[in-house]
Amino acid sequence: MWWIYALLSALFASLTAIFAKIGITGVNSNLATAIRTIIILMVAWGIVLARGEAKGLGSLSKQNIIFLIISGIATGLSWIFYFKALQIGKVSQVAPVDKLSVALTVILSIVFLGEALTWKAAIGALLIIAGTVVMII
Repeated sequence: MWWIYALLSALFASLTAIFAKIGITGVNSNLATAIRTIIILMVAWGIVLARGEAKGLGSLSKQNIIFLIISGIATGLSWIFYFKALQIGKVSQVAPVDKLSVALTVILSIVFLGEALTWKAAIGALLIIAGTVVMII
């Protein structure tokens, strides 16, 4: 079932790039990111509240909170740089290079989480890295 959510994530990430490129025309990329973030905040909290999931706030550990904050900072920086890249570059170039994050995540999951590297993951990461190099040069 995880792969259905992953494919939906890819679909909406793709739509995000297209809609963002249209939406940032003539707009400061940081302002555009801030507006987008407000919408994401409303949608995410709307889902949490509608599903009654806010009661889980009390069970968060200090580690949960710290790493969710760090993850939020990383997400924010990623979006700021992504929107700036979209503003000055072509979506067909920026979006594929942004997906280098997939290969980096494979590497970081090995280093920080101790996950095993499979041949499929290694080959996939190498192909993404090669594709990124092709898109940049």
